[in-house]
Amino acid sequence: MTAPATNASNRTGLDYRAEASRLGPPVTPIIDVHTHINGTEACDVFREAMDLYGVEKVWSMTMLEEVEEVRDRLQGRFEPIAVPDFRAPDRRHAHGPGYLERIERYRELGARIVKFWSAPRIVDLAEQSGASGFLRLDGETRRAGMRLACDLDMAIMVHVADPDTWFRTKYADAERYGTKRDQYAPFERVLDEFDTPFIAAHMGGWPEDLEFLDGLLARHGNLHLDASATKWIVREISRHEPAALTDFLARHAGRILFGSDIVTLDEHLRPAEEDASNEMTRKAASRAEAFDLYASRYWALRTLWESDHDDESPIADPDLHLVDPERHDPMDAPRLRGMSLPSDLLTTFYRTAAETFAGLLPAS
Repeated sequence: MTAPATNASNRTGLDYRAEASRLGPPVTPIIDVHTHINGTEACDVFREAMDLYGVEKVWSMTMLEEVEEVRDRLQGRFEPIAVPDFRAPDRRHAHGPGYLERIERYRELGARIVKFWSAPRIVDLAEQSGASGFLRLDGETRRAGMRLACDLDMAIMVHVADPDTWFRTKYADAERYGTKRDQYAPFERVLDEFDTPFIAAHMGGWPEDLEFLDGLLARHGNLHLDASATKWIVREISRHEPAALTDFLARHAGRILFGSDIVTLDEHLRPAEEDASNEMTRKAASRAEAFDLYASRYWALRTLWESDHDDESPIADPDLHLVDPERHDPMDAPRLRGMSLPSDLLTTFYRTAAETFAGLLPAS
């Protein structure tokens, strides 16, 4: 049998189908609460990865116009999360009154969560829109969306901060972007103001600092975290001692939800030379590479949470090169150190926490 070709999602030439068989089924069917599933053919490739790695259902930030098609392609194993139209040229409308209209339409299609993206790059996005500050998480534009979410009995998901590696590089200008800690003041204000369940994506934006997350969760009983963003999570969780990480998850059991942050697009199945400028195309350029892209995330995450594996990740992590270009090239990868979580904690993390969170909301 020909060995799989290596690519950024498969540096070591793993056969992700064989690896899924080696892992076996998870302790419980997984609910992935943080994905971005779009495309038609890409959905079919992704569904195979779901089936192989024991993922029963996904919650997805799918474009409004594709919700029905994706639901059909995933055979109903899908719940949409409301997101604005990031492609719209009029960003002030798309993130303001246009988003309010889309939230109501998403709700009609079964969405129960509204997403507000508030990475430090909102400074740039707002300036490009000619309205500096209008996308602050505690600003009136965002508050209007949160009020509507509450009126519709919907939960709120936020992206608050980005990796420490980016604050050392992309956001080194603290006068412009603020420090990492600065990102959380507006977030905590809206957590106090809106009495609805919240999910802070990507381990609250700070998987590097479990002590900070302890305090954040202690201060806000309506807050939950999802453990999505595979490269970021693998890199930073692997740096924690397994006992410390297990204690953290046990202390907040039911409030930390499994997520992957997998993005699927039909562009992933298109040869790169057809659209070489498209960043999404560069992540994969064929059906085989798309499969590696999607399956690698589930392989890496299940290996991280379930096993005692200790080796380089098969997924390239360009943040290593970003921080230290003299030592690393963009295809280098960090250590993937398995946490070997106990089965009862895995069951809660993989499924029960999502079911409990869903139970806080009206039926889809």
